[in-house]
Amino acid sequence: MKKIAVILSGCGNRDGSELQESLGLLLAIDRRGWQYQCFAPEGYFEVVPHVDVVDDEEDEGKVVDIEQRDIFVESARIARGNIKPLDEFRIADFDALAFPGGMGAARNLSTYAFDGPQMTVIDGVTDAILETYRAKKPIMAMCIAPIVVAKVLGKYGVGLTLGTDDNTAAKVAKGFGCRIEACKPTEVCVDDINRVVTTPAYMVATHISEIFDGAENMVAAFEKLQSVESI
Repeated sequence: MKKIAVILSGCGNRDGSELQESLGLLLAIDRRGWQYQCFAPEGYFEVVPHVDVVDDEEDEGKVVDIEQRDIFVESARIARGNIKPLDEFRIADFDALAFPGGMGAARNLSTYAFDGPQMTVIDGVTDAILETYRAKKPIMAMCIAPIVVAKVLGKYGVGLTLGTDDNTAAKVAKGFGCRIEACKPTEVCVDDINRVVTTPAYMVATHISEIFDGAENMVAAFEKLQSVESI
């Protein structure tokens, strides 16, 4: 039975893990009879409102004055309480590492939302990605989360998708040394050399069905990659 480690970044698409992407990923894992274990870093983040409809890009990501929440506590909402601190992650216990999308990847796991090309990735996430890469085990990422992988593994020339090949995130990832592939909502980019599997999800998707299909296709691509490696 395969075991997948899933790193969450809070709860909510604007300031944490995107719920539909997270559930799509967990469902795709569970449907194969595999196990998953969710992890999240501990620490506080600034809350972004989810009620209003944001039409102006300049307003996207606006924070609520003063209000802060804990990344780990919020992530536990998605995992139904079955969650461990990120510092307990050890790739030796798992077959792969996975990241759903959501702006938490850009705000809480990294500083991409604030610093763009000068972004940094928090130590625990950097360590988890490098540990997985060095163990030659696959990494899966959805939506904006591949930018975190790009920052850590760009020097190895990894291939990944961020939806289109010319949006801001894709250009930043190219600057890190990544090879960028344009993908439709349910398509998957597979770098079989570096064992990185990504899907664009809400970077380009407009329907929840596309999110679940993309997650299913991503996990299927990981399964195929594992099967080829075992031959």
